Amino acid sequence: MKILILSSSTGGGHNMRARSLSEWGQLSGEIETSTHQVLESTHGLYRFGVETYNWIQRTAPWLHHFYFNYLEMAGMFKSANRIIGKEKFKHHVISLRPDLILSVHGSTNHGFFDLAREAIPGIPCVTYCGELFGGYGFSKHWANPQADLFIGAVPECVDAARSWGVPSEKSVVGGFLLDPHFYNPPMSLSEKNRYRREQLGFDESRFTLLLGTGAVGANNHLSLLKKLAAHQVHPQVIALCGKNQKTFSEIQAWAKENPQIPVKALAYTREIPQLMQISDALIARPGTGTTCEAIQSGCPIIHNGIGGIMPQEWITVKYTRKHQISETIHSSGALPSIVDDWMKNRSEIEKIKIQMTKIRPSKTPQALFQHFRSLISS
Repeated sequence: MKILILSSSTGGGHNMRARSLSEWGQLSGEIETSTHQVLESTHGLYRFGVETYNWIQRTAPWLHHFYFNYLEMAGMFKSANRIIGKEKFKHHVISLRPDLILSVHGSTNHGFFDLAREAIPGIPCVTYCGELFGGYGFSKHWANPQADLFIGAVPECVDAARSWGVPSEKSVVGGFLLDPHFYNPPMSLSEKNRYRREQLGFDESRFTLLLGTGAVGANNHLSLLKKLAAHQVHPQVIALCGKNQKTFSEIQAWAKENPQIPVKALAYTREIPQLMQISDALIARPGTGTTCEAIQSGCPIIHNGIGGIMPQEWITVKYTRKHQISETIHSSGALPSIVDDWMKNRSEIEKIKIQMTKIRPSKTPQALFQHFRSLISS
């Protein structure tokens, strides 16, 4: 079974889900996937839009309210006829000859589906949406009643799609679409302690805070560390820096001058599943990908709303608030009191972990393949 995944690099969650599906396909031995960066590859104007999206996320998240609402009204990918570079896209589809099209991006569920069907008549077109809640911030472009199937990560996502016209019989809850390592058996206490000690050089029992960063490098690591130090709140900290060498160097320099807070700065790593399991709390932007990873790992969340919260992030915050698994800060100075409270009251963290267990999907991404097989054979 050959699947063409339609994605784009706006943020990091879409590509994360595309990459995860590819890895699950390799494990199955019967699924071959190809990921196409649709917007960037189809036309330079769309590539500029992706770059603008990511610049806003890094520098001024509040601006996304204007950008999001413009895209909702413009509907530039709603119709196949309006898409610039449509012949280029159709040629790509024909050259790959997939058995099924899977969109994991909010802008590729309408006009690009129509173009795919023009290229290969009758090809099944499916949407996988990783959003966690409906209302403002849930793009109406996720919902296409003419798609063969809509798969939502959680029931709230499927309900949102149905409110925009997706038929009940063509929509299902599919669970999270994460890296296979997030579904490994959980680490034992002794394994967690050994990892902290041997891999990080940390104390086994000291409160461990994980500072997350998105795929586009958005973070406030240094200001958060300075506020913790200023308020005499001293956890041990793992600072994920991704491919941001500037942040990595700054954190290392700061750590040498402030030994009261042990800090381990990490560049790009594939050990996020382990790091989330051994951490007592995670602070990160309210992206759906990182939030789902935290829920799967049982890592309490502090959502970073510094600089404003994007519409797409608000629905994640609404979901985690509904299920009582997160706190949200809007300034660096708000972090120390939350961390201090959790350090003194570990029972609060345990309550959050129990809530996470209750809402954690029972399905693995492998369960999606049966839906795909049914569509291809019908």
